[in-house]
Amino acid sequence: GSGGGNTNARESKAKQLAATMIRLVHQNLYRPTILTLFPLVLQLIPLDLVSSWFQHPILPPSRALRRCQIGCSRLFFDRLTFGNYENIAMSGGRVLNSSRGSTEQSIDGSKGSSCGSLLVSNLHKIGLTSETNPEFRLVLASQSPRRREILDMMGLAGRYSAEPSPLNEQILQEELSSRKDISPPEYARILAERKAHAMGEKLLTEQCNGVDVNSVTFILGSDTIVDLGGHIMEKPVDERDAFEMLQKLSGNWHEVHTGVAVYGVGVKGSPEEKFQLMFSFTDTARVKFADLSETDVRSYIASKEPMDKAGSYGIQGIGGQLVETLAGDFFTVMGLPMHKLSKELSKAINSRGLKQNREER
Repeated sequence: GSGGGNTNARESKAKQLAATMIRLVHQNLYRPTILTLFPLVLQLIPLDLVSSWFQHPILPPSRALRRCQIGCSRLFFDRLTFGNYENIAMSGGRVLNSSRGSTEQSIDGSKGSSCGSLLVSNLHKIGLTSETNPEFRLVLASQSPRRREILDMMGLAGRYSAEPSPLNEQILQEELSSRKDISPPEYARILAERKAHAMGEKLLTEQCNGVDVNSVTFILGSDTIVDLGGHIMEKPVDERDAFEMLQKLSGNWHEVHTGVAVYGVGVKGSPEEKFQLMFSFTDTARVKFADLSETDVRSYIASKEPMDKAGSYGIQGIGGQLVETLAGDFFTVMGLPMHKLSKELSKAINSRGLKQNREER
């Protein structure tokens, strides 16, 4: 009947959208707007298959597909209900309430407002050079390729600079490890704060020496640690250390803590506000390793991937094969909790904008 016709028409439209999405992804034309194609596509696939494809840590080999997979997992599985999928797809990412006519809500369910709650609404305010006259600059106090990749996926590619913090991490790690009153989540947060603070002091020195900093500069520091029953695992010192870590993680649950801190340099106001902590937090994810054979462990170590990673594995690479189950934010394990960072950065940007407007009046 007419119901069957509507279903066929919807499935036909979904197949067209799926074909378009796959073509764009394979051409490496990943954009957030591609995510709006997924709702209708998902109606054609059994829910259990969709869930396992999005949540399983072993990702497709294609870099573009992996990015699209991760982005969709965050946006749709964590924040939306399946009942809203078709409306979201057809309204460009907004949830339209048909019973109220023109009433519109944002994707997180909040009423529309002049200030976006996520960084995507403020990307245009962040830049690198004075030629673009950015309101804010962003410096990543790290050379981690994983963190740079996450920032790029957030739309910040070409909008930030990255350099290692001048902090002597080893001395601080030894100091914090000797203190029994500091929990693993606090350990990660303090390291992140100190990294960002050390970079901020360096920028202030450069400013005093004639390096002009016209924009407010946000310095992002982060640190990721693996926590096995309260025992902190940092990066391995050698292959033997990596082997011991992986054997301990084999078959067990552990926690991954990523501390994040952002300092502001050049903030308008009183002298003590020129350099201040804007926010800091620790996000935690729980990870379950499969039972690993000695051959698996030695073969993984032979790939050299574990040697520069906390806990001796990288979930975004070959090490994803070691992970059986993940509870929490994939990006927290990778090195930066994307959603929470997006919210906090946006909040910091919006608060500075409101304060500057009041000062100008």
